[in-house]
Amino acid sequence: MTQATKPSLELLIAAPRGFCAGVDRAIRIVELAIQKYGAPVYVRHEIVHNKFVVDTLKAQGAIFVEELDQVPDDVPVVFSAHGVPKAVPAKAAERGLSYLDATCPLVSKVHRQAERLVAAGRHILFIGHAGHPEVIGTFGQVPEGSMTLLETVADAEALEAADPENLAFLTQTTLSVDDTASILAVLHRRFPNIVAPKADDICYATSNRQAAVKAIASSVDLVLVIGAPNSSNSLRLVEVAEREGTDAKLIQRADDIDNSWFDGVGSVGITAGASAPEILVREVVDRLKQNFQVSEREVETTEETIAFKLPRGLEAA
Repeated sequence: MTQATKPSLELLIAAPRGFCAGVDRAIRIVELAIQKYGAPVYVRHEIVHNKFVVDTLKAQGAIFVEELDQVPDDVPVVFSAHGVPKAVPAKAAERGLSYLDATCPLVSKVHRQAERLVAAGRHILFIGHAGHPEVIGTFGQVPEGSMTLLETVADAEALEAADPENLAFLTQTTLSVDDTASILAVLHRRFPNIVAPKADDICYATSNRQAAVKAIASSVDLVLVIGAPNSSNSLRLVEVAEREGTDAKLIQRADDIDNSWFDGVGSVGITAGASAPEILVREVVDRLKQNFQVSEREVETTEETIAFKLPRGLEAA
């Protein structure tokens, strides 16, 4: 197929997209730990939810495990960006392991809020997805029974609070902004005195990427979201596009693209979850160029300038 005979395809590329400051920091911590200590460096859980990133770090000398028991003595270990229960660093210290905490600072902020609220005698209603590492890590910051997980509006409606006047809420950082607002509306109606966090717990990157998808979804026939199936923020981007009435597909790599998706499609929106590197966006665009005469335009809804400091001892590694 010559360039002249290829069908035209307009690409609207969302911005912001891809890596956030917390993901950048977590990946850099693993890379610098390998430079400082030499391979192997162990990482408890995927450092971020992206196979390409994990495989790239494996090639540099990172070994990924699910539990601390799998980490040998006398080797450094890194905790993932999602955060871990307090018992994990405590156990590492007990074993004399050298560890680096790559927890996103915005997740750590939620952890500290949970501690303060429980210390003040509040029971926390935590909005999040059961089984997600961030939820497990946050629940592990406070005594058992101090928090109740809510996943849906129905959960919020059905909740029977032992002390309705002594509640607070926190949220996972990677939730749907719209879904969370619906749940919070129920909580505020049912428990008018519920204590809110000082600032929105849904992180800036999650909110910004959802807003960027909203800005393009209604103008295209299909949205491609580059991200992992276990990435909460990537799954939310698919949902945002679908709520705008546009078909959306979650893909990890260009190889996941099915040509049948493009029957009758003249315009495509592209975005990437906060754990997906820009190289994967370009890979997708290049794949589309093989079959289409592509024109691309970036649609930027906001500029991100946030950066997080590295842990002490790694800055000059």
